[in-house]
Amino acid sequence: VPPGSTGPLASPTYFWGTYRPHVYFGMKTRSPRAVVTGLMWLQHGGNLRHTSEQNDGVSRYGWLMHDGENFGVQEIRDEGLVLRTEFVKQPGGDHGGDWSWRVTAKMEGKGPAPLLSLFFYVATEGQGTLRPVLENGTRLAAVAGTAEELGDFTLTFLPPTGEGGEGPKYASYNFLAAGVPGLHRLTDLVRQSLRESSMFSPPGRPRRRFFGVSSTGGLPGEPPRGQLLLHQVTLEPPAVLEVTLESGSAAGARHGRLAGPALSAALARHTAAFEQRFEDTFGLGARGVSLPQRRFAQAALSEMLGGIGFFHGRSLLRSEHREEPVPGAESTLFTAVPSRSCFPRGFLWDEGFHLLLLGRWDPALARDILAHWLDLLNADGWIPREQILGDEARARVPPEFVLQHSETANPPTLLLALERLLPDAPLPYLHRLFPRLRTWFKWLNRTQAGPEPFTFRWRGRDTDPERFLNPKTLASGLDDYPRASHPSAQERHVDLRCWMALGARVLAALAERLGEPLAPYRDMAAALSDNDLLDRLHWAPELGTFADFGNHSAAVALRWHRPAPVPGKPPPAPQLRREVREAPRPQFVGALGYVSLFPLLLQLLQADSPRLPALLSSMRNERQLWTPFGLRSLARDSPWYLRRNTEHDPPYWRGSVWVNINFLALRALHGYARAAGPHRERAAELYRELRHNLVANVFRQYEATGFLWEHYRDSDGAGQGCHPFAGWSALVVLAMAEDY
Repeated sequence: VPPGSTGPLASPTYFWGTYRPHVYFGMKTRSPRAVVTGLMWLQHGGNLRHTSEQNDGVSRYGWLMHDGENFGVQEIRDEGLVLRTEFVKQPGGDHGGDWSWRVTAKMEGKGPAPLLSLFFYVATEGQGTLRPVLENGTRLAAVAGTAEELGDFTLTFLPPTGEGGEGPKYASYNFLAAGVPGLHRLTDLVRQSLRESSMFSPPGRPRRRFFGVSSTGGLPGEPPRGQLLLHQVTLEPPAVLEVTLESGSAAGARHGRLAGPALSAALARHTAAFEQRFEDTFGLGARGVSLPQRRFAQAALSEMLGGIGFFHGRSLLRSEHREEPVPGAESTLFTAVPSRSCFPRGFLWDEGFHLLLLGRWDPALARDILAHWLDLLNADGWIPREQILGDEARARVPPEFVLQHSETANPPTLLLALERLLPDAPLPYLHRLFPRLRTWFKWLNRTQAGPEPFTFRWRGRDTDPERFLNPKTLASGLDDYPRASHPSAQERHVDLRCWMALGARVLAALAERLGEPLAPYRDMAAALSDNDLLDRLHWAPELGTFADFGNHSAAVALRWHRPAPVPGKPPPAPQLRREVREAPRPQFVGALGYVSLFPLLLQLLQADSPRLPALLSSMRNERQLWTPFGLRSLARDSPWYLRRNTEHDPPYWRGSVWVNINFLALRALHGYARAAGPHRERAAELYRELRHNLVANVFRQYEATGFLWEHYRDSDGAGQGCHPFAGWSALVVLAMAEDY
């Protein structure tokens, strides 16, 4: 990323955004120590809502429209309450321009509306000053602020009105000013300041007591690093509330405040423009896709765009050169995230899939995100696979996952995205990328090398084999997918070999475009795509498929085991440990599933390959990988199918249907259906059926639940794992558009 290119002058379009994916609604700038704004709410008698959580009882939420730049519309349904959050940005001045929010609150169904409090806040961390502008001593009418990259700005909280422009709405107001020990403590700070001593007194109606904020010094024992100013509005829905941010330097370009009818007109304009751009990009209307399915596709793309975040901080790293964990370099990252509730941070292999969709909607945005990821490369050429930057990100991660190990790779899916972006990417951009891509690829080639030439092995498999039915391989992205039962240096992993072939192919194309030496990449791509060599190293005749090779026993099971008692201590709890009933030996690993398909998925097999019929047959076989909802991750007749890996580890990549790999399958089948060869018609037939099954199920589950899901149950198609999961599950949009 060129220095200064993310700031308000160089990149005003992307300066402000909904770059806080872990909260239901909030905005910040792409600045390392940004001023943040956000919304909390409380239905009195319920829970305070702020950060999007997996199991907090909010029944549906997500962006219905979001263009990634200037505008978004989100709907949240929470125990009878429907909140609609909308924003519009307006360019002008030197500091990223103005923006306006509209929050509409109403109740579903009849009956008396509970009291609702909406909390609008602005907070700083480490820099910037905020000055409250009070009305009648209790209503925070505005905040006058100054900050590094924002200059002077004014945040105005307009009084609430009735729905549909019906005049003023009665409300009670509370105000909070406090020191903030860190942005990750905002919810706790507000919760601890609530007191049930405020009174809601509408004229001519009964008075009601409610929880109102009362100013505190902050959280005891935690020194403040910034300021919080919060405006609490308590009312009976329905109501409409608006907030405007006006930049001091945009005053000359402003034609009146963007609120009321002017905001309604701007929202209508942006809605029409979004719908037109969506149709121009994906052409679903022209393909005859139904309106409900088009709305679903818009929401899938929008939830990914609305989940883009800007992060700043240091990773915690374990290096092969050091005993103790060390903090990494101070980094910034602009990235989409897999899930706003479960994984609101950057994941390396997920991001390549995200960029396939983002690159179609906004190639410049996708290029910017890719450049940010490559800036995370260290001197050795390693990129940590999970990016946990800053206190807010770290607060959402279980401690055992915070530390990143410097031998652990991740599939280089960024190259999958770059292959799509390459034809239209500006040459200066590609020149900036090339040295880092070359170094990253060299690191992968060196550190993940297998036991013989042109073989590869994922490092960092779980080291305590007795704990696991099959030790996990987190580096591969396919976590608990069965590999050799006894990890060893003799393993060779077929999926990694295919990823390296793809990487060599893309780097050869990039080197050619830039006039750089391409022979090493071209030669490596040719060797790794050599179907005879692939056969010799990874085709298992006894299994009739491609497979990993390693020190392996299929005769393993988890058994309860009672550890020996220790004198003077209570009897230890029984543990589930692995039992090996037959000694391992070097052999191919019989685990038919996604890994077996990689030579097809990444299209390394020639169109006339004699191996294609066996793979196509396994894909279509209902006892193996075929389901009415997409391809399952592991064959139903596998001994590991739907088996737990430990007492606390349910099956993950052992049978569920995953959209990212199904997308690769569709992409490959589409390619083989168009290539001259004896398997063309079979590939076309599978392609049509698989596309229909996948799209229909993901849409059906969205209609039923309101969410895209992390993966889908192979028995009935039900969404499983995290939700919302508008990371790679949003690739369903490209499948609907048949855009591969």
